[in-house]
Amino acid sequence: MKLPFELDLHSAVAVVTGAGGVLMSEFAKALAACGAKVALLDIDFPSAKRFADEIGENAIAVRCDCLDKESIAEAKRTVHEAFGNTTLLVNGAGGNNPKATCDNEYMLPGLPSGVKSFFDLDEKGLKSVFDLNVTSAFLVTQVFAADMVKTGGNIINISSMNAFRPLTKIPAYSAAKAGISNFTQWLAVHFAPCGIRCNAIAPGFFVTKQNRALLYDENGEPTARTGKILAATPQRRFGEVSDLIGTLLYLASDEASGFVTGSVIAVDGGFAAYSGV
Repeated sequence: MKLPFELDLHSAVAVVTGAGGVLMSEFAKALAACGAKVALLDIDFPSAKRFADEIGENAIAVRCDCLDKESIAEAKRTVHEAFGNTTLLVNGAGGNNPKATCDNEYMLPGLPSGVKSFFDLDEKGLKSVFDLNVTSAFLVTQVFAADMVKTGGNIINISSMNAFRPLTKIPAYSAAKAGISNFTQWLAVHFAPCGIRCNAIAPGFFVTKQNRALLYDENGEPTARTGKILAATPQRRFGEVSDLIGTLLYLASDEASGFVTGSVIAVDGGFAAYSGV
């Protein structure tokens, strides 16, 4: 992996949740490339292990259900036995649920039958989105930040540009990511006397396993939604994983961002800044 700049994290023990996915696995690789010992946590253990094996000896994969506090506590024990106390936590677990996604952008009278509107959204789907994003970050932070209270530490949450400007069709995901941004600010204030910093990265549009079907059809052609996204992104492209790494390393460095806490940094090609005019 080519890093945007050099950073010495040899004294860091980093935990990355959701590390079996596209973005968080690259986060884990970047931290390890800077010398950190990295634990890749995911409920999908085979995926996390594949990426941990790619990193090598200073990485381990740990199966963890981020909605089960005992599972999180067991993961913490595993990390402690392998590397010691966690100093850097990346809360990357999250996602959306089709049951909490509308088919229509606007509520209009006389919608055709079969169109899933706001009034058809499933309560369980809504709750699952908040659990995946907000509850998971809450529980994981409760467990892993307990040691940081004594020694200081660093927490990086994953928000979204949805937190600034909610997207059509995905009310639950937009609200949940807004909750992550607010939770980040709350944690930053609450933990400041303990020497714990807490910030968030808010990615714009990146192509991942979760959203590929929304962005490209079965023939690999851009969907209408992709056209709207790129039209509203001043840089006129989707983000690459490498676009996030510089921000990650900046926030991971106490030397570079030691006075930065409670910030939510957008990495979105200008999407949140564009008014459409």
